[in-house]
Amino acid sequence: MSVEEQFQSIQSQIQEACVKSNRQTKDVNVIAVTKYVSEETTRKALEAGVTHIGENRAESGLEKKKAIGNQGYWHFIGSLQSRKVKQVINEFDYFHSLDRLSLAKEFQKQSGDSQKVQCFVQVNVSGETSKSGLNPEEVISFVEKLEAYPSITIVGLMTMAPFTEDAEKTRPIFKALRELRDEVAALQLPYAPCSELSMGMSNDYRVAVEEGATFIRIGTALVGNETKAD
Repeated sequence: MSVEEQFQSIQSQIQEACVKSNRQTKDVNVIAVTKYVSEETTRKALEAGVTHIGENRAESGLEKKKAIGNQGYWHFIGSLQSRKVKQVINEFDYFHSLDRLSLAKEFQKQSGDSQKVQCFVQVNVSGETSKSGLNPEEVISFVEKLEAYPSITIVGLMTMAPFTEDAEKTRPIFKALRELRDEVAALQLPYAPCSELSMGMSNDYRVAVEEGATFIRIGTALVGNETKAD
């Protein structure tokens, strides 16, 4: 199927998940994860109606964005080294992997008080050692400490569930993140509205939507994989 047909299929799946969970489809944003595809395929995603693009490498993401131009919203979804912040701070609209104060400090240094950096706090809900992110019990304290960095706005929380053929097994992970998001939002911190949930990928996004995802990160199921990389 073409990227446009894939996008339409995904939207249908989102609609079904929203009906099942009594949600509205307008509250679910699809991020096309384009790290393994060409500039041309990324353009096709935008032409198909995708408005959010996700990249996880600074150099290749910046090259692609420069070639395509200022279209859509760009999300940095990978682990970000502090030394790379200067490169990407003015190029991406959202950052999905804030998980340490040293990174927050660098965001503040490179942006200053006048520029707001929209961040998701990354949470390792599953506890897998291969995954980055804070332990759930660390999140509240971490968010409270971010008051010292006025350039940062915490728009929500992000997690990655373990890969499994049975997507239903990911439900407890997504539910736990939603409940944690609600705890942060209940604090009513001006710099941390924390209304968003970035969770769900190609194999489990339907369950993520049912559990409250507002941003789902779809690579293979939407734009494919033009490399041999995993």
